[in-house]
Amino acid sequence: MSHEAQQSLENDGYRAIVFTPWPAPGPLLVQSRRGSLLQSRFPDLVDAAARLPDGLVLDGELVVWAEEKMSFEALQRRAVSGGRTAARLAQEMPAHFIAFDVLQIDGLELLHVPYDERRAHLEQLFADHRLSAPWTLCPETTDLATAMEWLTSWTQAPGVEGLVIRGSGQRCLPGARALYKMRRRDTTEAVVGVITGTVRRPQTLVPGRLDTAGALRPVGRSTPLRPDAARDLAERLTPAGPRHPWKGVRFTTSWGADAARRRAGRTRVGRRDHGGHGAGARRHPVRFARLRLDVAVTDVPPFGAGAEPASG
Repeated sequence: MSHEAQQSLENDGYRAIVFTPWPAPGPLLVQSRRGSLLQSRFPDLVDAAARLPDGLVLDGELVVWAEEKMSFEALQRRAVSGGRTAARLAQEMPAHFIAFDVLQIDGLELLHVPYDERRAHLEQLFADHRLSAPWTLCPETTDLATAMEWLTSWTQAPGVEGLVIRGSGQRCLPGARALYKMRRRDTTEAVVGVITGTVRRPQTLVPGRLDTAGALRPVGRSTPLRPDAARDLAERLTPAGPRHPWKGVRFTTSWGADAARRRAGRTRVGRRDHGGHGAGARRHPVRFARLRLDVAVTDVPPFGAGAEPASG
C-alpha cells in the first residue's frame, strides 16, 4: 500500500449512518447497513441531535451499554423495540454512536476526499462542537506498536473485537469492501456435544461446557470443518446413546439450515479458536482446532468462563 495505514478499533455493534437535516429543517435519521431507518428505536440519539450541526453525515457503529459493558444482545433488543419500550430501554441501556468517518459536512459531500483529510474533518468536528456521549470518536492510530497493543489489551473488553485497517489515501467507495479487519482470536477448550452431517462425515460442531449444576450448555457453533479435521474427528465419534444430555434436543433454525439434521456424538474434548468475548455463548462461529485426548470433560473451563489466550 502506497499510503500510510490508519488503524482503528472494531466494535461489536450495528454499522449505521447518521444524517442531520439539510437544507430544510427535519429530524435526525439513523440508517442501518441495509437501509432501514432506526431513529425511532433510539430516542436517546434523537434527543442528542441538537449537538450536531446541520448537513452532516456520519459513518459509524451503534453500540449499547448494559451492565458496564458493550452488549450485542442489548443492542438487538433495542433495535426491535418501539414506543414506550424504546424510551424505557434508552434509560436502562443507553446507546452510543461511535463515529469513524464523515461523509458530508455543512452539506458538502466528502466521498472523493482522501481518508486522512476526512479524518481531520471528523476530529475537528468533535473538537469544535465539544461532542461527548452518546457521540463518540473512534480511536485511531498510524503507529504499528500502538495498534498491536490495542489488539492484545483493548480487545479483552467485551464488545471490542479487533482492528479495522484502511489506507490514508482511500476515497469512500459505497458498497465496496475497502477495509481490512483483523480480529483477535483466542484458543480454549470445549466439549464436542453435537455435530451436523454424519458420524463418519461430520460437517460442523456445536460445542458445550458444563454449568455449575453439571448440565452441558451450548456455547456456540463452528465453521465448517476442514477435511483433515473432519477425518480425525470421525475416527473418534460414535452415535449418541440414550443418556446423552442433548439427546432429542432440537436447536433453533437460526443456527443453520441443517439444524434438523443435528446428531449427537460421543462426548469429546476439542480445542477451539473463537472471536469475541464475554461469558456464555459466542455470537461468532468458532473454529475447531484439534482434539484434546489428554483432557477430561470435567477439566474443561465451566460455562461462562472466559477464554484462555492462544500462545504463538
